[in-house]
Amino acid sequence: MSVTVRVPAKVNVQLAVGAARPDGFHELANVFLAVSLYDEVTATPSPDGLRITCAGPDAAQVPLDRTNLAARAALALAGRYGRTPDVHLHIAKDIPVAGGMAGGSADGAGALLACDALWGTGASREELLDICAELGSDVPFSLVGGAALGTGRGERLTELEVGGAFHWVFAMASRGLSTPAVFREFDRLAEAREIPEPVASRELLGALAKGDAEALAATVTNDLQPAALSLFPELADTLAAGRAAGALASLVSGSGPTTAFLARDAEAAEAVAAALRASGACRDVRTASGPVAGATVV
Repeated sequence: MSVTVRVPAKVNVQLAVGAARPDGFHELANVFLAVSLYDEVTATPSPDGLRITCAGPDAAQVPLDRTNLAARAALALAGRYGRTPDVHLHIAKDIPVAGGMAGGSADGAGALLACDALWGTGASREELLDICAELGSDVPFSLVGGAALGTGRGERLTELEVGGAFHWVFAMASRGLSTPAVFREFDRLAEAREIPEPVASRELLGALAKGDAEALAATVTNDLQPAALSLFPELADTLAAGRAAGALASLVSGSGPTTAFLARDAEAAEAVAAALRASGACRDVRTASGPVAGATVV
């Protein structure tokens, strides 16, 4: 038998970043929205021990060893339940790799849920979220989906009310960006100023609750965007092309380099996507909507 789990990408509609902590992480107020771009992780019993395979766009960039978050998830669950991780994990990749949309985190959450179902471990939601938090800051949200405020380093979640669907366009860049490198650049750029405590915007949370795209557009922010643009200046051209095409808002998604554009509705999103494709300012363009469910057995 095998178990397949579908798990979504995310966009950060607010990413407020505090000062670096003694452990090297940063305090965050991170408002996540799960969107309809998906990876699928299939877990199958393996007589040869833990194996990782991957197919799909940019699959060659995905590590197939035990550094992969999917592998780490299987190892963590097996360790908790005293079993050997004899599983083949196949990742069908559709979330951009190294794009700031939590593709690796999605694979970790997907593998965790798939192995739990395959092995019949019966782990509680709290146990699964605990393992997710050990794996990485974005992994718990990949399991939960929907919309949530992440605090701490992003792993402590408060689920949020959303009053409707939001339509997005995502422009994929010609190369990736390292999340640790973007945070290091954030620290460098912030050396001469005091960094305020990160707080979620009440106006933004209200816009989400109402399902009001124009109000959301007026409040989206990403404190990592200047650092991402410093490391990848060409992203400014992509952001400008999306705004010129009629996007309500444009921002770098998470640590980048994928750029995200909020549209008024599905029709407007298609128009923005077509203009971005024609602009030559990005490698590929995708449309999606959210919120959507988190990791789900299919």
